[in-house]
Amino acid sequence: MTIKLQGLTDTAVLHNGVHMPRLGLGVFKVKEGEEVERAVRTAIEAGYRSIDTAKAYNNEEGVGRAIKDSGVSPGELFVTTKVWNSDQGYDSTLRAFEASRERLGLDAIDLYLVHWPVKGKYLETYRALEKLYRDGAVRAIGVSNFQIHHLKDILEAFEIKPMVNQVEYHPLLSQVELRRFCEREGIQLEAWSPLMQGNLDVPEIAELAAKHGKTAAQIVLRWDLQHGVVTIPKSTNERRIRENADVFDFELSAEDMALLDGLNRNRRFGSDPDNFHF
Repeated sequence: MTIKLQGLTDTAVLHNGVHMPRLGLGVFKVKEGEEVERAVRTAIEAGYRSIDTAKAYNNEEGVGRAIKDSGVSPGELFVTTKVWNSDQGYDSTLRAFEASRERLGLDAIDLYLVHWPVKGKYLETYRALEKLYRDGAVRAIGVSNFQIHHLKDILEAFEIKPMVNQVEYHPLLSQVELRRFCEREGIQLEAWSPLMQGNLDVPEIAELAAKHGKTAAQIVLRWDLQHGVVTIPKSTNERRIRENADVFDFELSAEDMALLDGLNRNRRFGSDPDNFHF
């Protein structure tokens, strides 16, 4: 896959025609109140147009306030949130969606995701997402942390396939088979924890950072983007938020990409989608 990258206005086109920014801000573990509001305001001022939150992050209200105070029309932004595991099921998901929409202060959500594939529940949860999509309450629907077998369950059971699958993705967990499956099915892969929760002290990454005059984080984010993976690095630091967006003035060569591809160790810093208990 060859991706032409220009800047923060770059978008991936989802299979329903909706444009999703290729680079956004994630707010996992960002505190409700001033911390999340400041991070979101900084990102929007820096040109970010995609913000990723979730009910489980307990900061949807702060994200909503920051969007309202930014002076940027919600129609110019792409906001993602997710239904949490304890809310999964058909009716409970519909209620959870309305609560998230109210906390965010938005008329419509750009992307609503099933946060984790809870056994015995994720099909009914996705059925609720399909209804929300058909009703026009969301512009796109998808899943998070779904492996190939979970995705096959969805594809067999529903007419509307997920537009997005958001998973842990970075050079130490490149999930090549999953990425290729999603490409074949027209499901946009999205990376959470792309910066490996700060575990960037890898010699090969440092080598490429020195070669290109970039930070280790910028090298990894560029690798994501060149693979066609939508990416949402999390930061509360103004300098890093701006730095993470400064990845459009250089390009990794085929050799650089192969070097990073070769780092895969199937190493997770988050939970295993087939073995989680929350």
